Amino acid sequence: MNKSDLSPVRSSERYVILDALRGFALLGIAMANFPEFSLYTFMSAEDTATLPLSGVDQWVRYLLYFFVDGKFYTIFSLLFGIGFSIIFENVARKGGNALSVFYRRMIVLAFIGIVHLMFIWSGDILLLYALLGMLLPPLRKLSNRSLLTVAFILLLIPVVVDFLCEVTKLRLSEPVVRMQQMYCTKFGITDENFAYWLHDARSYGEVFQFLIQGAWVRMQEFIDGNRYFKVLGLFLLGFYIGRQHLYACLEEKRSWLKKVFRSGLSVGLPVSVLYAYSAMNDHPWGMTVHSIFYLMGVYPLAFAYMSGICLLFLRHPDSHVFRWFAAPGRMALTNYVGQSVVGMFVFYGIGLGLGSEISLFITELIVVMIYIALQSFSSLWFVLFRFGPLEWIWRMLTYGHWIGCRK
Repeated sequence: MNKSDLSPVRSSERYVILDALRGFALLGIAMANFPEFSLYTFMSAEDTATLPLSGVDQWVRYLLYFFVDGKFYTIFSLLFGIGFSIIFENVARKGGNALSVFYRRMIVLAFIGIVHLMFIWSGDILLLYALLGMLLPPLRKLSNRSLLTVAFILLLIPVVVDFLCEVTKLRLSEPVVRMQQMYCTKFGITDENFAYWLHDARSYGEVFQFLIQGAWVRMQEFIDGNRYFKVLGLFLLGFYIGRQHLYACLEEKRSWLKKVFRSGLSVGLPVSVLYAYSAMNDHPWGMTVHSIFYLMGVYPLAFAYMSGICLLFLRHPDSHVFRWFAAPGRMALTNYVGQSVVGMFVFYGIGLGLGSEISLFITELIVVMIYIALQSFSSLWFVLFRFGPLEWIWRMLTYGHWIGCRK
């Protein structure tokens, strides 16, 4: 087959519900990430207490842990798995080499992730997605039963790992922590200036120094949070959903969606009360219990969000709300990186320098404003173009030929 016969999914073949879910997840991810971008996360309790609206901020923190933390990257990871199944079907239908296309796609995503991680924001998730995504093809031939079994085992492993680490007092990320500390010492980053380094930065060179040690912090977060197991498990669940084409037969699955929604809320809401309390108070019952709260609170509530949105879509399929969220969802990669670029400008000293100066409440208001701006940009962009800017580059490098972007 000629390479030019291979191309990404056409606009007419897209499912609005998937784009809308992706756009919804982007907003939640920004709400979860920007407390770190604004440097609020790095500040001491004494310093945050001096910020305006500090009393309100405690409630905002609790609500973020309750409704946001972990839920939206769960949705995003599930959608990644669904996308994996769509890519394989699309390429196979056209007679192409699906494995070759997918691995090229992951290699390009890994490169984008490295650039994002090292030069824009150390909280990147793209590199992890690309590396774990490369493990998906060998698992694609598993039966549905085996696929679900492996996925659930992967999601349970973090509880076991946290229990073993708690009992043995072992910290798996210790070598990574030492590397991060080495770079902090090299650049003069200390506990006293850590929260204010990016705020005080007057050159990109200083920002880059922080990002270098931040890459090691990110690796530490992935290890301590058992993110590798969680993300791969969610990828497999998403692949199962995609393989069953559940997104394409929502009406037939209405009763099943209602069950998922009700059970997700009935389990996720009460457990999230405990999860948020544990997160706010430095895990008073230990990491094993906290990990169980995550398992029983975050995932069910994320599934409730997804199923609830699907049920609303069935009732109002022509609603402008879904189209509104679908626009940024169609160019999720561009908007994800775009959020970081805007965040760097708003909060770092090389830009407006608002980091460590504003409350968490104001930070979340800024998130909403940034998201609305990016949504407007996305909507205007798609008047003239078929793909987002980064999506366009990603697709051309993946498929190995020129793909027209203008409509």
